[in-house]
Amino acid sequence: MSVVAATRGLSRAVWILIIARAVNKIGAFTLPFLGVVLAVEFKASLSEVGVILAVFGAATIPSRLLGGQLADRLGRRRTIVLGLAGCAVAQLWIALSHALWSAVLATVLLGLAFEIYEPPSQAMIADVTEPEDRPAAYGLYSAALAAAGVLAGLLAAAISHWDLRWLFVADAITCLSCATMVRLALPADAGEDRQSTRNTSGGVLPWRDGRLLLLLVSGTVFATIYMQLVIGLPLTLLEQGLPKSGTGSILAVSAVTLIAAQRLLKLKNLDDFRSIAIGYVLLAAGLLVSALAHTVLVFVLAAVLWSLGDLFLLTRYLTQASGLAPESARGRYLAIFGLSWGIATTIAPLTVTQLLKTSGPTGLWLTSAVVAAVLAVLQPWFRKRLA
Repeated sequence: MSVVAATRGLSRAVWILIIARAVNKIGAFTLPFLGVVLAVEFKASLSEVGVILAVFGAATIPSRLLGGQLADRLGRRRTIVLGLAGCAVAQLWIALSHALWSAVLATVLLGLAFEIYEPPSQAMIADVTEPEDRPAAYGLYSAALAAAGVLAGLLAAAISHWDLRWLFVADAITCLSCATMVRLALPADAGEDRQSTRNTSGGVLPWRDGRLLLLLVSGTVFATIYMQLVIGLPLTLLEQGLPKSGTGSILAVSAVTLIAAQRLLKLKNLDDFRSIAIGYVLLAAGLLVSALAHTVLVFVLAAVLWSLGDLFLLTRYLTQASGLAPESARGRYLAIFGLSWGIATTIAPLTVTQLLKTSGPTGLWLTSAVVAAVLAVLQPWFRKRLA
């Protein structure tokens, strides 16, 4: 039940893209430190930091839409390289800034470039894989990014003992390394070679596809639960008086689970809707255990359950979104679906803090578990409208 066995048969392009994105993810540890750098290095007040980070978050929404447009018109490979190069320029600009106004402009540029490479990366995977292999491909993609994220945290802890600006230099280097690997190792894709595809893609109007909008709503609910775990888990441990280091251990177990359980994505007789239903049941179980947990060990058990759920949900939602799209508009479809994460990142901090304030950790995770269970039950309804 190895990862290799579960992903045997995936094309060389998928492996190259996944390795390149993992290299980039290893360096992507600057975002959590951006507010600290603005406050410490540029003497921004707490309220100024909040406004600047909010502007950064808002800029990532058109960034993803731009990535989808460019992926369909300019080509997947060129768009990935352009997005990564933009991130590198912005981060080097932050590192070299000597005034707050300069750092703010660089932060806005970073937001505008931050999501450009995501839609073409997801679209390229769909382009070079058969529909039945896409869950395994997207699963490996998610697992590689999760594992690289854990390593990124360790590197951030080491580099942060120096000047925090070096974090942005290191991240810029990994962005350029990833861009170089993609440019040299990946073949030109259809979007670069076929002018006719670019000419005909303009007639497709993703925003008028009711199936895509329904999938966007469903995906946003899942993404909000996912982001609640990211934001709420450290706060829950703090509320319970558990060690802060427990969050790192729990997230590491989550990443290992995503990698070790890849074989589950190859189970026969599981289409997208059955897999999503199973994913929500596992997610609800993990959230229920989290609601009852009072030790790090029990939270680790909960993490195994909700990570297994995430494995099904992360992969199958992408499979559904790519399956809805005509090939000529796949980048834009995936970009629109990807807005679920931007919306969730805005909503989750509010829901987490309000539920913790009114009903504590138990209320937060029980409410989330109920929502996940309802979505599991609703999958036959979604099947009728999306299949």
